[in-house]
Amino acid sequence: MTPDTASTGASASRRRGAVHETRVDGFGTIRVVPVDPARDIDLLYGWVTQERARFWGMRDHTREQVLEIYEYLDSLTTHHAYLIHRDDRPVALFQTYEPDADPIGECYDVRPGDFGFHLMVGPVAGAPEPGFTDTLVRTFLAHVLAEDPARKRIVAEPDARNEKAIARLLRTGFVLGPEVELPQKRARMVFLDRDAFLARAAG
Repeated sequence: MTPDTASTGASASRRRGAVHETRVDGFGTIRVVPVDPARDIDLLYGWVTQERARFWGMRDHTREQVLEIYEYLDSLTTHHAYLIHRDDRPVALFQTYEPDADPIGECYDVRPGDFGFHLMVGPVAGAPEPGFTDTLVRTFLAHVLAEDPARKRIVAEPDARNEKAIARLLRTGFVLGPEVELPQKRARMVFLDRDAFLARAAG
């Protein structure tokens, strides 16, 4: 994995500003950092073009195409991209969106308070760490729900073939919705009720 050298310096003053930071016992510090397309392009390009990221839909993109996509996202008020740092190393990419401003909004009945997200875990050296991705997902969801109480339901639409991602979301408390056809993939919709997630987290 290519480290974000500007975010891994010893001096805390060199850290990029985070929109959320929390310490998870036994795991480390998780920081949610907005993507800076120009600064992060090498990292993003290295991640999204790997075979393991095939469900992200950018494997054949050039560096310039990836940069253009993230510059476009950065220009929107309805879509946002974040790097998740664990102890100052980028380990995952999260993207959020307003469903009624996204193609997915044409595929299901959008409810007031719906809020969508995508997740891609970056490449990690060594053996898989049990609970690693689940911890990142729970932390990020807790952040987006706390950020705006009007967000009543989290929506996601992983590729219908991505059984691993779907199973991970179900473990977090999502429930299955229908399969839908999007321009770039056939997706399985999943939904997470705000109150159910918070009750589960409290428990």
